[in-house]
Amino acid sequence: MPRLFSYTIPIDDGAAPNPFGGLCTLTICKPEIRRVAEVGDWVAGLGSKNAPSGDLSGRLVYAMRVAEVVTLADYDRLAPTKWPSRIPKIDSRSLSERLGDCIYDFSTNPPKQRPGVHGEGNRKTDLSGENALIATHFFYFGSKAVPLPSHLQAICHQQPGHRSNANTAFVQPFIEWINSLDLAPGQLYGWPDYIVEWDEAPHCGCRARQEDGELDHPC
Repeated sequence: MPRLFSYTIPIDDGAAPNPFGGLCTLTICKPEIRRVAEVGDWVAGLGSKNAPSGDLSGRLVYAMRVAEVVTLADYDRLAPTKWPSRIPKIDSRSLSERLGDCIYDFSTNPPKQRPGVHGEGNRKTDLSGENALIATHFFYFGSKAVPLPSHLQAICHQQPGHRSNANTAFVQPFIEWINSLDLAPGQLYGWPDYIVEWDEAPHCGCRARQEDGELDHPC
C-alpha cells in the first residue's frame, strides 16, 4: 500500500517542490521524506497559516505521486539530457529556469553548489536527503491552494517535520478525494505563493528556511 507523506510548506516559492515543465520534483529541503519515499507513495504539501499571501492552513498546495526516486548524484548526471530545465539559470528571464533545483554538481568531490535558490547554509540539509523525488502525476495549486475536506483535515499540522505513519488511515480517502476533483494531472493550477525577488537572492524564501529540514522528523 502506498504511503502518504504530508507536511506544511512555510514559504512556497516554486523551488521545493519545483512544479514546472510537466514535472514535479522534490530535490532540496525535506530530507527525511526524500530519504525514505518510494515509487507509488504520495507527498502532499499543505499551506501555512503564516503564508506570504495569508492563512493557507487546511489547504493543499500540491500533491505528487512519486514515479521515480534517484540519487542526487544521478539526478545531476541525467539532468543535462533528461531534465535540462532543472539546471538553474539564474540570469534567465524565466522564473522556472531560475528556480532549477539541480543545484549540486557531482563532478567534484565534495559536490559544488551551482548558483541558485540555496546557499552553503542549506548544503547539509539538502545533501542529507540523498534522493530526488520525481513525478509526472501531480497537482500544483500554489497560491490557489484548495481546501481539504473535513475528513482529511487530520493530515494537516503546522509544526516542523512531516506525517506518514499517522496518515495510514487517510491514504485511500486522500487518493479518492484528489481524483474526485476531476483535474488533469501534471499541470499548474496556480502560481507560487511567493515570487522571489531575484535581486535579493540569496535571501529567497527557500533559502531562508534552511533550518526546516534539520527539524524534519516523522510522526
